[in-house]
Amino acid sequence: MTRQRRLVYDVLLRDLDHPTASEVFLRAKDQLAGISLATVYNCLETLTDAGLVKQVNLDREPSRYCPNLHEHAHFFCMSCGAVQDVAPASNDGGLCGWRIPEGNRVEKMEVAMRGLCRRCAAVEESDSEETGDVSASRAARAAN
Repeated sequence: MTRQRRLVYDVLLRDLDHPTASEVFLRAKDQLAGISLATVYNCLETLTDAGLVKQVNLDREPSRYCPNLHEHAHFFCMSCGAVQDVAPASNDGGLCGWRIPEGNRVEKMEVAMRGLCRRCAAVEESDSEETGDVSASRAARAAN
């Protein structure tokens, strides 16, 4: 584990907010001024390949990085862009509720949920109460 890899890993462990490579770079740069974006990308690739972090992707957005190695899904807020870990409700690795075809064996599962985080949902609720128009608020969010 090189000094740069350790720093990148520590950055990921510090906030657990699923940062992009650019966000990791900006945070790491505060602690090691000479680190480059290319070095951060290389460190993230090495940490991912070593199984120390997971690369999280949603559509065409930049990859995010997650140090949580337990089975879990990700919840993406469609309003503010926050990403949260979602633990399975049971101890079956998240397979409860899925009908896996007979004879198939799940090796890896990635689930992404989209919606509004608690804060954004409360803001939308407050806005819709003021205007009385829930559908316009949802339509505006869908356009984003």
